[in-house]
Amino acid sequence: MNEDPLSYGTGGDSRLSKNEKREAAREKSRVMREQQQKKDRRSRVLLQGGIVLGSLAILAIVAVVIVNSIRPAGPGPLNMLSDGIKIGQGFIAEPTAALQPEAEPVANERDPSANVIDIRTYVDYLCPFCGAFEVTNGAYIASLVENGGATITVHPISILDRASQGTRYSSRAVNAAACVANYAPNQFFDFNTLLFTNQPAENNSGLSDDELIAFAAQAGVEAADDVATCVRDQPFRTWVAAASARALNGPIPDSNIEKVTGTPTVIVNGLKYEGPVDDLESFKAFVVQAAGGSFVEENSTPTPTPTPTPTP
Repeated sequence: MNEDPLSYGTGGDSRLSKNEKREAAREKSRVMREQQQKKDRRSRVLLQGGIVLGSLAILAIVAVVIVNSIRPAGPGPLNMLSDGIKIGQGFIAEPTAALQPEAEPVANERDPSANVIDIRTYVDYLCPFCGAFEVTNGAYIASLVENGGATITVHPISILDRASQGTRYSSRAVNAAACVANYAPNQFFDFNTLLFTNQPAENNSGLSDDELIAFAAQAGVEAADDVATCVRDQPFRTWVAAASARALNGPIPDSNIEKVTGTPTVIVNGLKYEGPVDDLESFKAFVVQAAGGSFVEENSTPTPTPTPTPTP
């Protein structure tokens, strides 16, 4: 009958001689060493396999990051060829082509002889000063735009991603605004207003994508499904970064400033507003000053140019 060599010497068998007991102990030690070596080899294989799998997982994550970072830049949104969207009488957007990758923005031209006030704003949707300016002056600007007394070109930019707990809210909000400009430009003014009247505080996560989509729906956007998909997929992410960099580096066309140094930057007829953001009367006075003699404050409309009377 075969015996387990590991059992040698365990029963204290007195029939074994001293030499036999020594040989049994040596055999038992040899078997234990072999078993331990096999166990060590299995452990090394498992460890190496784990390291390989872990490395592959890390490489996969790095690959995703690299692919996202070097993703080819797509075009900007429709109706924002200038990096901003121009809104005119009745809150109707001026249609433009999309800005192509690597192309330079085409600035909106201001016609001083048109007697229409040209307002341009550079805003970050997380900027509390931008929110204060909108809450204070938004209705006044809306009254000017609605009846044709002014146009407003909104340049949304992202400079406060660091203040949204890693959610990049500023950039996501600008992308959402670009989505509305692209698919529902005539609802942009209302969407822009909603983002400021429901502005989250700095140093929190900001509005979620679902909340941005809900405010777009509240603004009555056309192509709501397209806007929702656009908000989630962020196709204008590279444009957001590029447009923000252009604003911060300059030049700022048709203005008395070289570049945007903070938000809000508000330009009226080429002149930067330097007054308090939360003082309506101060801003009104600046508009009158910037518009010159063509503006009648009582009805918030420009004085029309008289039509020449034909000579008989």
